[in-house]
Amino acid sequence: MGRVTVRRPVLRLSHQGERHRPDALAAEEPLELRIDGKAIAVTMRTPGNDVELAHGFLLTEGVIGGREDISAARYCAGTGPDGRNTYNVLDISLSPGVAPPEVGVERNFYTTSSCGVCGKAALDAVKLRTRYLPADDDCGVPVQVLTTLPDKLRAAQKVFDSTGGLHGAGLFTADGEMLVAREDVGRHNAVDKVMGWAVQSGLVPLRGCVLMVSGRASFELVQKAAMAGVPMLAAVSAPSSLAAELADEQGMTLIGFLRGESMNVYTGAQRVLR
Repeated sequence: MGRVTVRRPVLRLSHQGERHRPDALAAEEPLELRIDGKAIAVTMRTPGNDVELAHGFLLTEGVIGGREDISAARYCAGTGPDGRNTYNVLDISLSPGVAPPEVGVERNFYTTSSCGVCGKAALDAVKLRTRYLPADDDCGVPVQVLTTLPDKLRAAQKVFDSTGGLHGAGLFTADGEMLVAREDVGRHNAVDKVMGWAVQSGLVPLRGCVLMVSGRASFELVQKAAMAGVPMLAAVSAPSSLAAELADEQGMTLIGFLRGESMNVYTGAQRVLR
């Protein structure tokens, strides 16, 4: 398995002068995802929880609906200069009867850690149809619970403490219990790892849950939440216009600027209990 952090020497400049010191950087390496030997995507990610990432990616792309749709996941060929496996190629075997992904799921070029959508073969394939409509979930979450989520997520971001360079995503129950938290250089990868954990745990659809993310709420993050049946997505920063439009269309509650005791509720305000 690749390293989560990498140490590099840096020159530190400040009002106190200059000094050389080691610094920890968040690792970023490519992961090639294959289905039955056929490459479908390459994403830049922080190594670790790769099988979760693959499960989450396939769920949020509409390829699978649950853990029973995948029969095996294994690392395969991919060696570094030292001849050792880089663990950067993961092959997924779908269960009998599960259709392989359509052409629109395949990435024509790599997905950067900052944008998961830009590698889509066709923009029309971005707006996927969920098997688990969030609008069907009438859960409610008190304001007092929502305001605790950013600090709980931040406390779970252990690698961020040493690097300052990772996005975080956490899944919470309606009463504020953290189910899982994951970190990655890519915000979409962090969410895929959370969703993959939920798939492997047999929890999809994620009724009555809140997905909390450390950055902004993009269109793709709303899409990923909708594909898993998540009724509420909260972010510490702003949503995009398309994110708000998709959340409204899917019947999802979208919250932005969740900081301290305040928040902006863009859609689905009925789930926020005041």
